[in-house]
Amino acid sequence: MKRLAAAAALGLFVSACNGSSSPPPSNPPGPSADPCAAAALEENTGIAAAPPTDAATLARKTNILDGNPRWRVLDALWTHRAAEVTAQSVGAAPPESSDRAQPRNRRRPPTALGTRPLGPSRDTVDVGEIAVVQDEGDLVLPPNTYDLRSVGLRFTRNAAGGYDVLRIDGAFRSALGTRQVLTDDDSVSSTVPFGFSFYGAVQTTAFVNSDGNITFGEADRSSTERNIPRLLTGPPRVSPFLSDLDPTTGNGRVFLNAASDQYTVTWCNVRAFESSQTTSVQATLLPGGVIEMKFGATVTVPDAIVGLSPGRTGIFTPVNLSEPGPTGGGAAAVGERFAQQAQLDLVELARKFYRTHPDSYDQLVIWTDAPLITDAFAYETTIANEVRGLGIDTFDLSSDFGSAGRLRSLVVMDWLGKYPESPTQRFLGENTTLSVLGQETGHRWLAFVEILDHTRERTDVLLGRDIAHWSFFFDSDASVMEGNDIEDLGGGSFRTVGAVQRYSLLDQYAMGLVPESAVPPFFYVENPTNMSATRTRESAPQVGVRFNGTRRDVLIQDVVAVHGPRSPGSDASSKLHRQAFIYLASAGRSADSGQISKLDGIRRAWEGFFAQATSNRMQAVTALRP
Repeated sequence: MKRLAAAAALGLFVSACNGSSSPPPSNPPGPSADPCAAAALEENTGIAAAPPTDAATLARKTNILDGNPRWRVLDALWTHRAAEVTAQSVGAAPPESSDRAQPRNRRRPPTALGTRPLGPSRDTVDVGEIAVVQDEGDLVLPPNTYDLRSVGLRFTRNAAGGYDVLRIDGAFRSALGTRQVLTDDDSVSSTVPFGFSFYGAVQTTAFVNSDGNITFGEADRSSTERNIPRLLTGPPRVSPFLSDLDPTTGNGRVFLNAASDQYTVTWCNVRAFESSQTTSVQATLLPGGVIEMKFGATVTVPDAIVGLSPGRTGIFTPVNLSEPGPTGGGAAAVGERFAQQAQLDLVELARKFYRTHPDSYDQLVIWTDAPLITDAFAYETTIANEVRGLGIDTFDLSSDFGSAGRLRSLVVMDWLGKYPESPTQRFLGENTTLSVLGQETGHRWLAFVEILDHTRERTDVLLGRDIAHWSFFFDSDASVMEGNDIEDLGGGSFRTVGAVQRYSLLDQYAMGLVPESAVPPFFYVENPTNMSATRTRESAPQVGVRFNGTRRDVLIQDVVAVHGPRSPGSDASSKLHRQAFIYLASAGRSADSGQISKLDGIRRAWEGFFAQATSNRMQAVTALRP
């Protein structure tokens, strides 16, 4: 991934509405009859069937402990700002004027950092060393139900350099063009017959992606989450329906009509991955730089992102596409995320916590009294990073979450009830509650590094799932960041003998606990074959898997050659990691004493596990009171 410009990553900019005029499209839509209905009845004559989803892809997409933590902070900020847009649309006060529009809480006045605490006394919200935060309808947001059926949208350039959006007729263009054979997570490139101006850059080649979007500059075949960070930090994108779609099943079809006066892509009756739910949407690029989107009457896929992005940006404007418009879209990305599940507003939760607690924590660890996550088991969100040499950018968005600069990360462990009573009980593959917490805590620093391989080429071969966990075939010394402890049996034979037990010395280097000189050589297995159980680099750790392959040794210098030395080094890095354990009580509920007791047991066991996992080089302090 190309890196975001630092200035763009440091905040959100929300533009005022900017009207702009543009000529009507040169070729209006055809008859209102749904061309996708007819396409679904056509036989596949002369069309080679797309191959079914391969086993490796299926395993990668269904092996979900957590997702890709890179830039997940943008997802949290989008959720909070979109909630503000919704509140404003129902009569709340308009936002304050600001060049750097930090999301403000319309549901209660923003807290001045120098005047905390303003809320209840800490004794009323803390139960021992557990901070109880009460949802009052301000933290768990209702679903944003998809409501664009039979609707059309027109995006036109505005004076700020972005796009404004207007509701138009929803009739599809009747000429669908040529069918494109796409597999799951696939892409095909084609020439745009005219120079299409997108955010000021003229595009002559476009990539039609199976997941309901068009990109410029590069294809998007990734199997990672179809989320806000992907919209913002990926390539420039026109997204009529960014979602996990699979054109290989059912009657799904993707068509392209590339003509001198239009470039139209239509996704007809395309199913969501591993689902019978379908979507039919159409996107048209016009020579004047205008973009039109049309949405079918029978869309049943509930989760999608609709909008535009210039790519490689942290600047965005969430809007309500149900408004007739014109709606100002700001200077960069614009759109709306639809979700059938309730959303947790992490920004507001952190701010609410800081109204009653000091800014003394490196990480907030959040547990809930009801399931809130549907696309992962748990996850981590890095909100600030000052460390170089880790393979991630340096940035600081902590102020948006109510911190004056100490907070670095939030961990969402989700519903406490899905974890065993004993924190050391195995229940999720090789994992325990403590190892899951170890992985999410570790994402503050890990695992993102690339290396120079034996040919001196840069590679991400050490990495597995989402390029943010260790590869199954990397001898990670049983790291909680995945990979395995791999025993070399000789003669090109290997066996996994341990998993999710500790932070390896490579991990500890990234965490600032040991210098380069303390990291011994490590290895990965290249071209694994003859596996006793089929595995890919993205697979979850598992003990007892045998395979053959070529051993490749790696030195810490091969990491430093790519990313530079860790800065600050181990001699100047903190060996104390302060965490606050937070229990979120749902609206209308009080904290259950039995669950609080269970969580306190996890908290106390975690401190010992973390010390052991870091070879006693770092201490996790979870007491709320210093």
